[in-house]
Amino acid sequence: MKMRRMVGLFVILFLAPSLVSSVDSTLNDDVLGLIVFKADLKDPNLKLTSWNEDDENPCKWDGIKCNPRNNRVSELLLDGFSLSGKIGPKGLLQLQFLRRLSLTKNNFTGKINPKLASLENLKVIDLSENSLSGSIPDEFFRQCRYLRAVSFAKNKLSGEIPPSLSSCSTLAGVNFSSNQLSGNLPAGIWSLNGLRSLDLSDNLLDGEIPKGIAGLLNLRAIDLHKNRFSGNLPNDIGGCLLLKMIDFSKNLLSGGLPDSMQKLSSCSYLNLHGNLFAGEVPTWIGELRSVETLDLSSNGFSGQIPDSMRNLGSLKFLSLSENSLNGNFPDSLINCSELLSIDFSRNSLTGALPGWVFGLGLQSILLSGNRLTGIIENPTSSSSTKASKQKFQVSSTMAYQNLQVLDLSGNAFSGDIPWNLGSFSSLQSLNMSKNSLGGAIPPSVGELKAVTVLDLSENQLNGSIPSEIGEAVSLKELKLEKNRLTGNIPTQIEKCSSLTSLFLAQNKLTGLLPSELANLTELRYVDLSLNNLTGSLPKQLSNLPHIISFNISYNHLQGELPAGGFFNIISPSSVAGNPSLCGSVVNRSCSAVLPKPIVLNPNSTGDSSGGGSFSPNLRHKKIIFSISALIAIGAAVVIAIGVIAVTVLNLHVRSSSSRSAAALALSGGDDFSRSPTTDANSGKLVMFSGDPDFSAGAHALLNKDCELGRGGFGAVYKTVLRDGQPVAIKKLTVSSLVKSQEEFEREVKKLGKIRHPNLVMLEGYYWTQSLQLLIYEFVPCGSLYKHLHEGPSENILSWHDRFNIILGTAKSLAHLHQMNVIHYNLKSSNVLIDDSGEPKVGDFGLARLLPMLDRYVLSSKVQSALGYMAPEFACRTVKITEKCDVYGFGVLVLEIVTGKRPVEYMEDDVVVLCDMVRGALEEGRVEECVDSRLLGNFPAEEAIPVMKLGLICTSQVPSNRPDMGEVVNILELIRCPSEGQEELG
Repeated sequence: MKMRRMVGLFVILFLAPSLVSSVDSTLNDDVLGLIVFKADLKDPNLKLTSWNEDDENPCKWDGIKCNPRNNRVSELLLDGFSLSGKIGPKGLLQLQFLRRLSLTKNNFTGKINPKLASLENLKVIDLSENSLSGSIPDEFFRQCRYLRAVSFAKNKLSGEIPPSLSSCSTLAGVNFSSNQLSGNLPAGIWSLNGLRSLDLSDNLLDGEIPKGIAGLLNLRAIDLHKNRFSGNLPNDIGGCLLLKMIDFSKNLLSGGLPDSMQKLSSCSYLNLHGNLFAGEVPTWIGELRSVETLDLSSNGFSGQIPDSMRNLGSLKFLSLSENSLNGNFPDSLINCSELLSIDFSRNSLTGALPGWVFGLGLQSILLSGNRLTGIIENPTSSSSTKASKQKFQVSSTMAYQNLQVLDLSGNAFSGDIPWNLGSFSSLQSLNMSKNSLGGAIPPSVGELKAVTVLDLSENQLNGSIPSEIGEAVSLKELKLEKNRLTGNIPTQIEKCSSLTSLFLAQNKLTGLLPSELANLTELRYVDLSLNNLTGSLPKQLSNLPHIISFNISYNHLQGELPAGGFFNIISPSSVAGNPSLCGSVVNRSCSAVLPKPIVLNPNSTGDSSGGGSFSPNLRHKKIIFSISALIAIGAAVVIAIGVIAVTVLNLHVRSSSSRSAAALALSGGDDFSRSPTTDANSGKLVMFSGDPDFSAGAHALLNKDCELGRGGFGAVYKTVLRDGQPVAIKKLTVSSLVKSQEEFEREVKKLGKIRHPNLVMLEGYYWTQSLQLLIYEFVPCGSLYKHLHEGPSENILSWHDRFNIILGTAKSLAHLHQMNVIHYNLKSSNVLIDDSGEPKVGDFGLARLLPMLDRYVLSSKVQSALGYMAPEFACRTVKITEKCDVYGFGVLVLEIVTGKRPVEYMEDDVVVLCDMVRGALEEGRVEECVDSRLLGNFPAEEAIPVMKLGLICTSQVPSNRPDMGEVVNILELIRCPSEGQEELG
């Protein structure tokens, strides 16, 4: 081949010298250019092995397309070849007939070379999904001639969008999405008259969207989502009459929707989710007759859902969640025959849920967090047949079979659960939690063969768990906690082989813990606490391989805890409240099992009715048995004496505690003035305000059912005063508080004077030499720890809630530090959430009650705060200051944002949260650390600076940490950006 090629060249060179230049170009330029281009690349998968420099032309090479008329390279398509290196233009500039250059989904690095745009015939250049960095060169677009489409999406580009972009008048498609571009959107971009598609999403662009967009008469799609654009939408956007796709979601846009948008009759996709739009949803929304997806969620829209929605005959997906909408469920939707999904969750809708909703043929119905009332009608009830009267194309049966997700949680529905749930045969997720539903769980739940999540928690359900639950074979999460369920846990549940979460806590379940649970090998989370379960724990449970949390506390279980598996590391709090359980975890040894004493009657006759029968020739054996019996009786007597002694001691302790509780019930006080006698029998009660009667709640001090939790300083109980006011009472651990009464009262009164909206109020105290109590306001919605790590996956804290908790906690600590009080024990279990979602920090200043403020004594008291404690606790030469609270706050911030615990114990590793986030920041992927359960529903412009602030607070050097007052100011700047914020961005 090479010899023939040389002969051919020899003949041409001598017979037609004038053709030398053009022939040499035809035979060599493209081959030479591509070989030079290849020389700079790494090709680990050998995708370019077909590129042979000895070939006459490259038209048969992989990734190459040629124009058949001249055999010149017209397209270079190397998508997904796993190539790396830099894109050098030196070789590519030889491809003078190249029309399309596509190098997507590789590992190219370096900067974009502006010379690439100088190729005369180049129309499409796609460098997306690589690792290109630097800015987009301004001269790139000054050289373009016939360029129609350019994509630099999903790289690491930074800087501003070059103004020269507007000079490339031939452009029809521009995609710079998923980079780190910043600055304003250049107004000249609206001069690109031929532009059909513009995608600048997922960047850091800010400022207002400039006016003049109406000049883009050919624009079909515009995507600016996930930036920092602010201000109003351009009033002239309605001039883009051909627009079909609009996505401005996850920005900071505000105001109302411009009236010109009603002209967008071709628009099929409109997404304005996650902005600051306000006012009523305009009635002209019904003019968007082509719209298929309409998402106005997470804004500030108010008023009722407009009736004009009935005109949206093409609508398939509708989301108005997380606004302030009110009024009844809109009847107008009955005309939207194409509708597949509605999401009205977290609004203020009222009234009943019409039965015809289930006849619409919807796949998803999300109505959680509203104020809907009444009963949930059975799918086949008469009122639900209204759908068929409207001439829908689906029968009722088919309509019910379409439903896949139904979420009615957090409303005020009452009555029974619909008895024929099985009609929803395709249902995958059913959530009716946090309502007032009663009655029994219908057996038809077993007909839900596809359901993976079943959440009926926090209702008033009674009766037993139906055995048919085992027929729901796809079930992964079963949540029935906080009801009134009775009976046994059905053994048929073992058929749900995919089950990962089983939550049955706070019911009235009885009977044994079924050994069949050991067959559920995918189980990760189990909570059976606060029931009436009895018997011993099946040893097979220790073989469950994936258990993360197993809570059986406050039941009536007995016997020895199984050995091995997760039982070797189970938390004591997970098995607490079972007095008859024994083992090292509960710090209670298991007594050896003794044979039952044999008691024989030596005077027995041969009467068959007697308890024993002996003939004269068995006299010798009778004597032997009597000796054995005496030995056994002696052992029994010893045991009996021990039992009596323990019982007497218990009665003495209970009597002493009861007298203390009675004293608490009978005593009273007002504003530090009441001081009854302080002997151990009566005690002293002081209330900082008012004079409540504790007699109605004193029993809680000895009632395990009223215990809210335990910490390093003691146990906390809930009780209710006679006037109906709930309070929380901390029963302090006596061994840690050996100060005199005078010192104790002086320190507690200082804490009692501290008042702040984000601090748990200390309302009083009780003192005897053997019993000290602190009386706090009751905060109803549990701890932050529970919301972050133990709450239902459907009811996770939103980013708005998390930011408010971070800011409120910061304000409370700043206030404490102004009062010269160090918290010492900040952690998520000490941050409580009230019924309005505000944080209240508790357990502050309790270290003041220790006999001496020694860091090692203190460390032992707050050892549950592992991961929150500042490094200076380990160094005697470093002074303990407010900066240790700042460190704990920084860890708490990272915990709130990531949803991860400060220290995570893996199978063969320990992950420290601060180190993980700091490493992610150094690698430029800090945004990946945000809690995945938020599903990207968070503003990166807030989340990333907040995480950076958390890392600053966890500096190893105390002096490098900011004061809490400075932290509050920084957080307020992040929430309301100003020019002083750049260093955190």
